[in-house]
Amino acid sequence: MRIDPLNTTASQLSSELSSQQAGTKKAGQPSAADAGDRATLTSDSTSVESLVSTALSSPEVRQDTVDSLRLSVSSGQYEIDPAKIASSMLDEHA
Repeated sequence: MRIDPLNTTASQLSSELSSQQAGTKKAGQPSAADAGDRATLTSDSTSVESLVSTALSSPEVRQDTVDSLRLSVSSGQYEIDPAKIASSMLDEHA
C-alpha cells in the first residue's frame, strides 16, 4: 500500500481548514467563510413518495405498444432506418 502525501481525505481537509480559520480569525470579525454562500440539502419525501408510487403503478410492459409493433412486423410494414439507429448508437456513446 502506498501512502501519497498529496492525497488527503475530506475529514483531513475539513480539520485543516477549521484549524486555519481558528488561527486567522480575529475576535468580533466575521471570517470570509461566514459571509460566503451556503447550501442546504433536504429531501422532499412527499415528492419522492409520489414519484415512487407513480413508477410502481405504471405497467411494466406497455401492451398497446407491443401489440402495435407485433402487428407491424407480422404484416411486413415495420421499417427500420439503419442510419438513424447507427446515429443514435454513436450519440449514446459519445
